[in-house]
Amino acid sequence: MESLLLKLARQLDSLDEASLASLWTKYAEITSRFEPTKRWEEACLVLSFITAKRMKNRLFNHYWAQQQTPYAPDQEPQPQDMFPQGFTLEEPKERKPCRVIPFKLPENKEK
Repeated sequence: MESLLLKLARQLDSLDEASLASLWTKYAEITSRFEPTKRWEEACLVLSFITAKRMKNRLFNHYWAQQQTPYAPDQEPQPQDMFPQGFTLEEPKERKPCRVIPFKLPENKEK
């Protein structure tokens, strides 16, 4: 399993962030409207991949800059926000109590 994850990571890292960013809105929109389907699950994973690539690049740039220009610990720059501006998740819907329906097994009628 680990080798599969590492292969996925290498493939994801070979993709250009700018190309992935153009797909971010599409998959964020699909993911923001939950539906219990394989399509939604796959869109969620695609969005996670795009976000992971973006986060990796920002962390890389943050640590690279830190390495090039040492700062005092209290003046250290912070990584930029990880999500595009204006992104919000849907508010959870109000939960309604469920109703339990009793189930009776049919009686075994022997002759």
